[in-house]
Amino acid sequence: MLLKTRGIVFRTVKYGETSVIADIFTEDKGLHTFIAGSVRTAKARMPFNLFQAMTVVDMVSYFRDDAHAMNRLKELRAAEVWSQTPFDIRRGAVALFMAEICRKSIQEAEENREMFDFLLENLRFLDSSAHPISHLHLHFLVHLSGLLGFQPQAEPEDGQVVFFDLKEGTFGAEPPIHPAYLEPVQAQHLLHLLHLPLEHCHEMALDRAERKTLLQGLLQFYQFHVPGFADVNTPEILEMVM
Repeated sequence: MLLKTRGIVFRTVKYGETSVIADIFTEDKGLHTFIAGSVRTAKARMPFNLFQAMTVVDMVSYFRDDAHAMNRLKELRAAEVWSQTPFDIRRGAVALFMAEICRKSIQEAEENREMFDFLLENLRFLDSSAHPISHLHLHFLVHLSGLLGFQPQAEPEDGQVVFFDLKEGTFGAEPPIHPAYLEPVQAQHLLHLLHLPLEHCHEMALDRAERKTLLQGLLQFYQFHVPGFADVNTPEILEMVM
């Protein structure tokens, strides 16, 4: 069958002399693997730059509805044209971080429009926001966890001093007996992010050290709740460019 849909590129690897294999999260069928031939040539019908991480594309492919199948791309063109992300090292680093997180945590090979819309909203905001984006990756992690099924639970009353248990995903007045938890200051930052609209995430008062500590905690949170979630490489890039 021919599949005509939008997609978001998560990862691309070179294959052979001119081909690529790409993991693309499609609007209609979820995450699937696609192969495209002759894209690394001067006269390619599907230019190689369309396969960069978190590029949003309109695509046509020969498709088998099998999670393990490799499908051949027939047509590909840009569905969204970014004006800042490809040319801004900070925005580009955040996009790479999002791509790596998505690649390691989103596995479903079926339609998930809510997830697709969430990713598209974040990418559009990343490209268009006139405000600082230094907290966007933290906001992204917190709200993606809800779509993945493990958003933080058991929220405390206003003003209550709490800890956040990374294993259980819950807030509590006492620290857990294991060491995997966020201290009250970081737990309050997490609570703030949970209720903060995307367009206001720049308003958080976080310095570089607090941002790094919270990011480390959130990545550990993902390791506990996403099977096979391995070490993430892009935070080092984020730290350098932010």
